[in-house]
Amino acid sequence: MSFNKQDNDKTVKVYKTPFFKRCFDIFFAGFGLLCISPLLLLFIIAIRLESKGKVYYISKRVGTGYRIFNFLKLRSMYPDADKRLKELEHLNQYSNAEGEEEQSDEIIKESTENPGGTILFGDEEEVEESAHIQRQKQKQDKAFVKFENDPRITKVGQIIRKLSIDELPQLINVIKGDMSIVGNRPLPLYEAEMLTTDEWTDRFNGPAGITGLWQVEARGKSSKMSPEERKGLDNKYVEIANSKYSFWKDLWIILRTIPAVFQKENV
Repeated sequence: MSFNKQDNDKTVKVYKTPFFKRCFDIFFAGFGLLCISPLLLLFIIAIRLESKGKVYYISKRVGTGYRIFNFLKLRSMYPDADKRLKELEHLNQYSNAEGEEEQSDEIIKESTENPGGTILFGDEEEVEESAHIQRQKQKQDKAFVKFENDPRITKVGQIIRKLSIDELPQLINVIKGDMSIVGNRPLPLYEAEMLTTDEWTDRFNGPAGITGLWQVEARGKSSKMSPEERKGLDNKYVEIANSKYSFWKDLWIILRTIPAVFQKENV
Protein backbone atom coordinates (compact mmCIF):
# COMPACT_ATOMS: atom_id res chain seq x y z
CA MET A 1 0.00 0.00 0.00
CA SER A 2 1.28 3.46 -0.88
CA PHE A 3 0.57 6.45 1.34
CA ASN A 4 1.86 9.93 2.05
CA LYS A 5 3.21 11.04 5.42
CA GLN A 6 3.18 14.72 6.32
CA ASP A 7 6.11 15.68 8.55
CA ASN A 8 7.02 19.34 9.14
CA ASP A 9 5.42 20.36 5.84
CA LYS A 10 7.48 17.73 4.02
CA THR A 11 5.54 15.09 2.09
CA VAL A 12 7.26 11.71 1.90
CA LYS A 13 5.94 9.13 -0.55
CA VAL A 14 6.43 5.59 0.67
CA TYR A 15 7.83 3.32 -2.03
CA LYS A 16 5.56 0.88 -3.82
CA THR A 17 7.22 -1.86 -5.91
CA PRO A 18 6.49 -1.36 -9.63
CA PHE A 19 4.58 -4.21 -11.28
CA PHE A 20 7.41 -5.11 -13.67
CA LYS A 21 10.01 -5.15 -10.88
CA ARG A 22 7.73 -7.35 -8.76
CA CYS A 23 7.28 -9.82 -11.66
CA PHE A 24 11.04 -9.94 -12.16
CA ASP A 25 11.59 -10.53 -8.43
CA ILE A 26 9.16 -13.46 -8.34
CA PHE A 27 10.60 -15.05 -11.50
CA PHE A 28 14.24 -14.55 -10.46
CA ALA A 29 13.69 -15.78 -6.89
CA GLY A 30 11.58 -18.76 -7.93
CA PHE A 31 14.01 -19.83 -10.66
CA GLY A 32 16.95 -19.26 -8.30
CA LEU A 33 15.46 -21.43 -5.55
CA LEU A 34 14.79 -24.20 -8.08
CA CYS A 35 18.38 -24.13 -9.33
CA ILE A 36 20.09 -23.94 -5.94
CA SER A 37 17.85 -26.42 -4.08
CA PRO A 38 20.44 -29.26 -4.33
CA LEU A 39 23.14 -26.93 -2.95
CA LEU A 40 20.87 -25.72 -0.16
CA LEU A 41 20.00 -29.30 0.77
CA LEU A 42 23.70 -30.19 0.93
CA PHE A 43 24.52 -27.34 3.31
CA ILE A 44 21.39 -27.94 5.39
CA ILE A 45 22.61 -31.49 6.02
CA ALA A 46 26.13 -30.22 6.78
CA ILE A 47 24.83 -27.65 9.28
CA ARG A 48 22.75 -30.27 11.07
CA LEU A 49 25.61 -32.79 11.19
CA GLU A 50 28.04 -30.27 12.71
CA SER A 51 25.72 -28.97 15.44
CA LYS A 52 22.25 -29.69 16.71
CA GLY A 53 19.48 -27.13 16.41
CA LYS A 54 17.51 -25.40 13.68
CA VAL A 55 19.26 -25.08 10.33
CA TYR A 56 17.75 -21.66 9.72
CA TYR A 57 17.94 -18.38 11.61
CA ILE A 58 15.15 -15.79 11.82
CA SER A 59 15.69 -12.19 12.89
CA LYS A 60 13.44 -9.15 12.86
CA ARG A 61 14.42 -6.62 10.20
CA VAL A 62 13.10 -3.22 9.10
CA GLY A 63 12.40 -2.78 5.41
CA THR A 64 10.43 -0.44 3.17
CA GLY A 65 8.45 2.17 5.06
CA TYR A 66 9.88 0.93 8.39
CA ARG A 67 7.87 -2.29 8.01
CA ILE A 68 9.16 -5.11 10.26
CA PHE A 69 9.37 -8.67 8.91
CA ASN A 70 11.02 -12.04 9.61
CA PHE A 71 14.41 -12.12 7.85
CA LEU A 72 15.60 -15.62 6.86
CA LYS A 73 19.18 -16.97 6.82
CA LEU A 74 20.92 -20.31 7.11
CA ARG A 75 22.34 -20.72 10.61
CA SER A 76 26.10 -20.08 10.64
CA MET A 77 26.64 -20.01 14.42
CA TYR A 78 26.31 -22.52 17.22
CA PRO A 79 22.81 -22.63 18.77
CA ASP A 80 24.07 -21.11 22.05
CA ALA A 81 25.73 -18.12 20.33
CA ASP A 82 23.55 -15.54 22.11
CA LYS A 83 24.29 -17.06 25.52
CA ARG A 84 28.04 -16.88 24.86
CA LEU A 85 27.98 -13.12 24.18
CA LYS A 86 28.56 -12.27 27.85
CA GLU A 87 31.68 -14.39 28.22
CA LEU A 88 33.10 -13.02 24.94
CA GLU A 89 32.25 -9.39 25.64
CA HIS A 90 35.90 -8.45 26.21
CA LEU A 91 36.69 -9.47 22.61
CA ASN A 92 34.00 -7.25 21.07
CA GLN A 93 35.69 -4.76 18.70
CA TYR A 94 32.83 -2.30 19.23
CA SER A 95 33.17 -2.20 23.04
CA ASN A 96 34.04 1.23 24.35
CA ALA A 97 37.16 1.69 26.42
CA GLU A 98 36.41 2.45 30.07
CA GLY A 99 37.71 6.01 29.73
CA GLU A 100 35.49 6.72 26.71
CA GLU A 101 32.45 5.39 28.56
CA GLU A 102 33.16 7.61 31.59
CA GLN A 103 33.63 10.63 29.32
CA SER A 104 30.29 9.91 27.66
CA ASP A 105 28.58 9.67 31.05
CA GLU A 106 30.07 13.05 32.02
CA ILE A 107 28.63 14.64 28.86
CA ILE A 108 25.17 13.30 29.70
CA LYS A 109 25.43 14.47 33.30
CA GLU A 110 26.61 17.96 32.33
CA SER A 111 23.87 18.37 29.71
CA THR A 112 21.24 17.29 32.23
CA GLU A 113 22.43 19.60 34.99
CA ASN A 114 23.07 22.59 32.71
CA PRO A 115 20.53 22.42 29.89
CA GLY A 116 21.33 24.91 27.16
CA GLY A 117 19.89 23.30 24.06
CA THR A 118 16.54 22.00 22.88
CA ILE A 119 14.48 20.16 25.50
CA LEU A 120 12.78 16.94 24.41
CA PHE A 121 9.60 15.97 26.24
CA GLY A 122 8.72 12.29 26.75
CA ASP A 123 5.78 10.58 28.44
CA GLU A 124 7.45 10.54 31.85
CA GLU A 125 10.57 12.68 31.53
CA GLU A 126 12.18 15.60 29.76
CA VAL A 127 15.78 15.55 28.59
CA GLU A 128 18.19 17.92 26.86
CA GLU A 129 18.65 16.96 23.20
CA SER A 130 22.45 16.48 23.27
CA ALA A 131 22.12 14.21 26.34
CA HIS A 132 19.48 12.16 24.55
CA ILE A 133 21.70 11.79 21.45
CA GLN A 134 24.66 10.71 23.61
CA ARG A 135 22.48 8.17 25.43
CA GLN A 136 21.24 6.75 22.12
CA LYS A 137 24.84 6.50 20.87
CA GLN A 138 25.79 4.51 23.96
CA LYS A 139 22.93 2.10 23.25
CA GLN A 140 24.06 1.79 19.65
CA ASP A 141 27.70 1.11 20.58
CA LYS A 142 26.62 -1.61 23.00
CA ALA A 143 24.29 -3.15 20.43
CA PHE A 144 26.96 -3.70 17.77
CA VAL A 145 28.89 -6.95 18.10
CA LYS A 146 31.91 -7.93 16.04
CA PHE A 147 34.66 -10.41 16.88
CA GLU A 148 37.81 -11.16 14.94
CA ASN A 149 37.73 -14.92 14.19
CA ASP A 150 34.38 -15.16 15.97
CA PRO A 151 34.44 -18.44 17.98
CA ARG A 152 30.65 -18.66 17.78
CA ILE A 153 30.75 -19.37 14.03
CA THR A 154 30.77 -23.03 13.00
CA LYS A 155 33.15 -24.45 10.38
CA VAL A 156 30.28 -24.82 7.93
CA GLY A 157 29.19 -21.31 8.88
CA GLN A 158 32.55 -19.88 7.85
CA ILE A 159 32.11 -21.39 4.37
CA ILE A 160 28.52 -20.27 3.81
CA ARG A 161 29.32 -16.76 5.08
CA LYS A 162 32.36 -16.39 2.84
CA LEU A 163 30.32 -17.41 -0.24
CA SER A 164 27.13 -15.63 0.98
CA ILE A 165 25.27 -18.95 0.83
CA ASP A 166 23.68 -18.15 4.21
CA GLU A 167 21.78 -15.34 2.44
CA LEU A 168 20.05 -17.62 -0.10
CA PRO A 169 16.88 -18.27 2.00
CA GLN A 170 16.11 -14.58 1.53
CA LEU A 171 14.83 -15.58 -1.91
CA ILE A 172 11.81 -16.80 0.07
CA ASN A 173 11.50 -13.29 1.55
CA VAL A 174 11.50 -11.95 -2.02
CA ILE A 175 8.68 -14.29 -3.10
CA LYS A 176 6.68 -13.30 0.00
CA GLY A 177 7.08 -9.62 -0.92
CA ASP A 178 9.19 -8.63 2.09
CA MET A 179 12.15 -7.73 -0.12
CA SER A 180 13.30 -7.32 -3.73
CA ILE A 181 16.37 -8.82 -5.37
CA VAL A 182 17.96 -5.34 -5.51
CA GLY A 183 17.41 -2.69 -2.87
CA ASN A 184 18.72 -1.32 0.41
CA ARG A 185 19.61 -3.96 2.98
CA PRO A 186 16.90 -4.32 5.64
CA LEU A 187 18.29 -3.28 9.01
CA PRO A 188 18.12 -4.85 12.48
CA LEU A 189 15.72 -3.01 14.78
CA TYR A 190 18.47 -1.33 16.82
CA GLU A 191 20.10 0.11 13.69
CA ALA A 192 16.84 1.29 12.13
CA GLU A 193 15.98 3.06 15.39
CA MET A 194 19.06 5.25 14.96
CA LEU A 195 18.09 6.37 11.42
CA THR A 196 15.02 8.46 12.12
CA THR A 197 16.37 11.90 11.17
CA ASP A 198 15.24 13.59 7.93
CA GLU A 199 18.70 13.06 6.44
CA TRP A 200 18.54 9.26 6.56
CA THR A 201 14.83 8.33 6.49
CA ASP A 202 14.91 8.40 2.68
CA ARG A 203 16.68 5.02 2.64
CA PHE A 204 13.42 3.45 3.89
CA ASN A 205 11.48 4.99 0.97
CA GLY A 206 12.99 2.49 -1.45
CA PRO A 207 12.83 -1.30 -1.71
CA ALA A 208 14.60 -3.57 0.76
CA GLY A 209 16.86 -5.97 -1.11
CA ILE A 210 19.26 -8.91 -1.01
CA THR A 211 21.95 -6.94 -2.79
CA GLY A 212 22.29 -3.24 -3.38
CA LEU A 213 24.38 -0.32 -4.44
CA TRP A 214 26.68 -0.05 -1.42
CA GLN A 215 27.42 -3.78 -1.42
CA VAL A 216 28.90 -3.66 -4.92
CA GLU A 217 30.56 -0.26 -4.40
CA ALA A 218 32.30 -1.43 -1.20
CA ARG A 219 33.87 -4.49 -2.81
CA GLY A 220 37.49 -4.07 -3.85
CA LYS A 221 38.05 -0.89 -1.85
CA SER A 222 41.33 -0.75 0.03
CA SER A 223 39.72 0.98 3.02
CA LYS A 224 36.46 0.20 4.80
CA MET A 225 33.43 2.22 3.79
CA SER A 226 32.20 4.53 6.53
CA PRO A 227 28.61 4.34 7.83
CA GLU A 228 27.96 7.78 6.31
CA GLU A 229 29.12 6.57 2.87
CA ARG A 230 26.89 3.51 3.11
CA LYS A 231 23.85 5.53 4.14
CA GLY A 232 24.59 8.01 1.37
CA LEU A 233 24.60 5.20 -1.21
CA ASP A 234 21.33 3.88 0.24
CA ASN A 235 19.77 7.30 -0.33
CA LYS A 236 21.26 7.37 -3.83
CA TYR A 237 19.66 4.01 -4.63
CA VAL A 238 16.24 5.37 -3.60
CA GLU A 239 16.67 7.96 -6.37
CA ILE A 240 17.62 5.16 -8.79
CA ALA A 241 14.62 3.04 -7.77
CA ASN A 242 12.29 5.89 -8.66
CA SER A 243 14.00 6.74 -11.94
CA LYS A 244 12.95 5.84 -15.48
CA TYR A 245 15.86 3.42 -15.99
CA SER A 246 15.77 1.69 -12.60
CA PHE A 247 15.34 -1.82 -14.07
CA TRP A 248 18.52 -1.61 -16.14
CA LYS A 249 20.44 -0.23 -13.19
CA ASP A 250 19.13 -3.14 -11.09
CA LEU A 251 20.52 -5.55 -13.69
CA TRP A 252 23.85 -3.69 -13.58
CA ILE A 253 23.96 -4.15 -9.77
CA ILE A 254 23.07 -7.87 -10.07
CA LEU A 255 25.87 -8.43 -12.60
CA ARG A 256 28.36 -6.65 -10.32
CA THR A 257 27.20 -8.72 -7.34
CA ILE A 258 28.26 -12.03 -8.90
CA PRO A 259 32.04 -11.37 -8.87
CA ALA A 260 31.72 -9.43 -5.61
CA VAL A 261 30.57 -12.59 -3.79
CA PHE A 262 33.91 -14.26 -4.44
CA GLN A 263 36.06 -11.37 -3.23
CA LYS A 264 37.55 -11.39 0.27
CA GLU A 265 36.01 -8.17 1.61
CA ASN A 266 33.19 -8.80 4.05
CA VAL A 267 30.64 -6.08 3.41
